[in-house]
Amino acid sequence: MWRARAPDPVQIKLLKAARERFDLNPLAIHVSYLINLASYDPQIRANSIQAFRGELERAAAIGAEYLVLHPGSYRGRSVEEGIAAFALGLRDAAAGSRPRRLTVLLENTAGAGSHIGGRFEELQSIRELAHDLTDLPIGYCLDTCHLLASGFDIATAAGLRQTVRRAGETLGFSNIRLIHANDSKAPLGSHVDRHAHIGKGHIGLDAFRRILTHPKLRGKPFILETPVERPDDDRRNLDILKRLAARVNTKAPRVYHQDSE
Repeated sequence: MWRARAPDPVQIKLLKAARERFDLNPLAIHVSYLINLASYDPQIRANSIQAFRGELERAAAIGAEYLVLHPGSYRGRSVEEGIAAFALGLRDAAAGSRPRRLTVLLENTAGAGSHIGGRFEELQSIRELAHDLTDLPIGYCLDTCHLLASGFDIATAAGLRQTVRRAGETLGFSNIRLIHANDSKAPLGSHVDRHAHIGKGHIGLDAFRRILTHPKLRGKPFILETPVERPDDDRRNLDILKRLAARVNTKAPRVYHQDSE
């Protein structure tokens, strides 16, 4: 659905209390997958701008630090036109509002078809263009499944080093605020977005150990979006990541779970 209800004030108070009790920080939420700010279709574009404005308002209302969204699809246009449409959509959705403490995070994608975000340069271009159009703080969320599927060989030690170096040079490590930890059912460069349980895909346990303990990444919060096929899947995936992180890192990164994409 395009429409969404405003959060209940009682639920907001309960959420705040739970965050304080369990030290749940930062709070990152993901926008509806219907939203496509890169679209030139008049109806889809109007709905997407209105829906994203609502996402900004709800994120601010519950005190979220991060709002994650995909750059969208430029079907029927060039990638440059899609990037421009996305940045303009951010501007229009945020017009007249400035949510405190909220940063919008652009998530990398598997790069399938006309989807923006399979290349770091595309994410950087959006951020640079949006900087001149809106006051919204903008950073990045990197998804491990999407990285592998789009052609970044994070499954090998050499490939991870190269990926991290390119991310730092193009995006800036300080702008990378969040990491989605997901194994990939599809192989390197497949451009297929299919999440797998940690260690059960083409990335593998050794690679996740290297990712979690990498000096440039281990201070970032990690969020799982792995499949839920059995009641204990969430706990099992979390426990695996925590064990991998604890092997050589005394201060393990925070790991959480959210609904799978």
